[in-house]
Amino acid sequence: MNNIVIDEEFKGLLPQLDEETFSWLENNILEYGCREPLVLWENTLIDGHNRYEILKRHDLPVNTVSMEFKSRDEVIIWIISTQVSRRNLTPIQLSFFRGLHYNTDKKVQGTYDRSKSAQNVHFKGRTAERLSEKYKVSHGTIRRDAQVADAINAIGETSPDVKRDILSGKTQISRKWLQELATGSNDDIVETVTKIEKGTFENRRTGKSQNPSEQRDIQPWEEQFNMMTNEFRLLMRSHSTTDDKPAMKTALRQYIHMLEDLYEEM
Repeated sequence: MNNIVIDEEFKGLLPQLDEETFSWLENNILEYGCREPLVLWENTLIDGHNRYEILKRHDLPVNTVSMEFKSRDEVIIWIISTQVSRRNLTPIQLSFFRGLHYNTDKKVQGTYDRSKSAQNVHFKGRTAERLSEKYKVSHGTIRRDAQVADAINAIGETSPDVKRDILSGKTQISRKWLQELATGSNDDIVETVTKIEKGTFENRRTGKSQNPSEQRDIQPWEEQFNMMTNEFRLLMRSHSTTDDKPAMKTALRQYIHMLEDLYEEM
C-alpha cells in the first residue's frame, strides 16, 4: 500500500462522495470486504480512491490490478469513460466529462507524427461527431461541453475547492454561465470564484447588454460558431509564432470540417 501513488489531477477527476455515501461504502467494506480491486497505472492509482482511503484508514489488505497506457492523456480518457459508464453522474458532471474527453482526445490526436498529418486531418476534424455517437448527444452539445470543462478547470486552477463544490453539486452554477466564462478573461474567473467563496454568487447569465433592444438569447449555432472561431484563432496564433505551415494548414482544415458539421446541424 505504501507504494501506491496518488496523483491529484487524476483524483480531481472523480466525483467527491458526500458523507452519507462515503459512510455507507465504509460500512459495506468493513462488513463484506473490498470486492473490487484498485486500478493502477504503473504505481499510480487511477480508480478506487475512496476505497483506498477506507482500506488505508482501517489497515485492510489491498488488491490491485494494473493497466497499460502510453500517456497521461490516455489515462484521463479511460477515467472519463469509466466514470460515465457508471451512470450515476449529475448533468453538470456528465457535461464536464464529455467536454474533457473532447479536449483531451484532440490533444492526443495533436501528438501524431507530422508526416501522418494528412491522413489524420479528417479523423481529427470529426472528434465531436465520434463523441456525439458515443454519448448519444448532438455535436453541438459536445462542443458546448468542451467550454464547460474549460471553465471548470480554469476555476480549479484558482480554487480546487470551488471546482469540487461545483462538480459535487454543492455550488449551483449553470452550464450557460460556464460557457460564457470559458470565453472570458482570467479576471472573470477570479471574480466568480471569489463570489462563490463569499456566498454572494448569483447564478445568472453574464455579458448581457443593458439596452433592452439588444437583449436576446444567443442561438445554439452562434455559440458553436463563436467557440470554434475562438479555438481556431488560438491554434493559428500558437503556430504562427513558429511559422509552422503544416500545423497551420492542419488547423485550417480542422476548422473547415467543424464548419461543415455546423452546416449539417442547422
